[in-house]
Amino acid sequence: MLFSFAILFGAGLLLGKLCEKIKLPSLLGMLVAGILIGPYGLNALDESVLDISAQLRKIALIVILIRAGLNLDLADLKRAGRPAILMCFVPAVFEIAATTLLAPLIFPLSRLDAALAGCVLAAVSPAVIVPHMLKVMESGRGVKQSIPQMILAGASADDIVVLVLFSVVLSMQSGQGVDLSTFWRIPTSIGFGIAGGIATGWLLLQGFKRWKLNPVEEVLVYLSVCFLLVTLEDKLNGPVAFSGLVATMVAGMVVARQNQKKAKSLSTSFSSIWTMAQIVLFVLVGASVNVAFATRSFLPALVLILGVLLVRMAGVWCCLLGTGLHRKEKAFCMVAYIPKATVQAAIGAVPLSMGLACGETILTIAVTAILVTAPLGAFFIDRTYSSWLRL
Repeated sequence: MLFSFAILFGAGLLLGKLCEKIKLPSLLGMLVAGILIGPYGLNALDESVLDISAQLRKIALIVILIRAGLNLDLADLKRAGRPAILMCFVPAVFEIAATTLLAPLIFPLSRLDAALAGCVLAAVSPAVIVPHMLKVMESGRGVKQSIPQMILAGASADDIVVLVLFSVVLSMQSGQGVDLSTFWRIPTSIGFGIAGGIATGWLLLQGFKRWKLNPVEEVLVYLSVCFLLVTLEDKLNGPVAFSGLVATMVAGMVVARQNQKKAKSLSTSFSSIWTMAQIVLFVLVGASVNVAFATRSFLPALVLILGVLLVRMAGVWCCLLGTGLHRKEKAFCMVAYIPKATVQAAIGAVPLSMGLACGETILTIAVTAILVTAPLGAFFIDRTYSSWLRL
C-alpha cells in the first residue's frame, strides 16, 4: 500500500506541475496520472488502495468544504439572496430535462434511461469549483457582488438535489416505483444540515476556548467532528435526511462569523492539507476511468455533454435575471458551473453494477463528462475571473 501511495503522489504531483508549466489546470495532469497508473492503465495501484478510494475521495471533499465554509461570509451570502437559492437546483433541473430529451436521439436509450443519465450528469463538482472560487475570493474579484460566494453555496446544495433525484429515478428504473416521501429528503437534508452545522460550529468554538489546543490539535478535532457529521448522513436512510457535507460547510461559516482570527488560522492549516488531498482526489477519480468504455462512444457522448451544458448554462442565466450583474459576470457564473468529477465518479457505475441495460452507456457518458468538463471548467475559470469580474 505504501508503494501505491508513493506512485500516486509522485505521478499526480509530477503531471500536475507539468500541466501548470504549459498553462493547463493541474487537475488535468492528476486525472491523467490516475488513468495511467490505475487498473485500466499500468495497474500500479494496490487493490487495497482502490478498495478505499471512495472513502479517500470523500475525505478530500470534506477538507475542501471545510475550507469553503471558513472563507464564506454569511453577510455576503445573504446579499446574494434569491439567485443563490435558485442556483441550488435550477441549472441541474435544466440539464436533467435536456438530457432526457436529447440522449435518446444519440444513444439507444429510453426516456427513463436518459433521465437516469441526466441525474448522473447534472451534479457539479465542489472539488473543482471550491478551490477555484477560494482563489477568486482571495483576489477580491466579484466578492462585492457575492459571485464566488453564491457559486460556492449553490454547488454544495446542487449535489444534494441531484443525488436525491438519482435515487428516485433509479428506483423507477429497477421497477420499485416512486416513493413520494423520498422527495422530502431534499429540504430535510439541507435544513437539518444547516441546523447541524450551526450547532457544530458553535460547539467547536466553545471547545477551542475551553481546551486551549495547539493548531495541529484543533485541525484534528475539527476533522474528526466533520467525519462524524458525514457518517451520520450515511446512517440516516429514511424520509428525514441530514447532509453532513452541508453541515461541514455551515460549521465553517459559523466559526468565520464568530471568530475571524480563528477561521483564518484554521483555513491556513486546511489549505496545506488540501495540497495533498487534491492529489489523492483527482488521481483516484482518474483511476476510476475505464479507457475502453470512454473511447468506444467518446464522440457521441461529447456531443450530448456539450449540448446539455448549453442548456445548463441557460439555467444559470435564468437564475441571475434581475440581479444587476454585468453580462461578463453572468457569463463567468455560467462557465463556473461547468465542472463535473466527484459525483460522476461515485455514481456513474451504479446502473452498470445493478445490471441495467443502459449501465455501460451511462458510465461512458459519466467518464467523458469527467475528462472534458473538469479541466475545461477549471481552465475557463482561471482565464476569465481577472477580466470578467469587478474588484
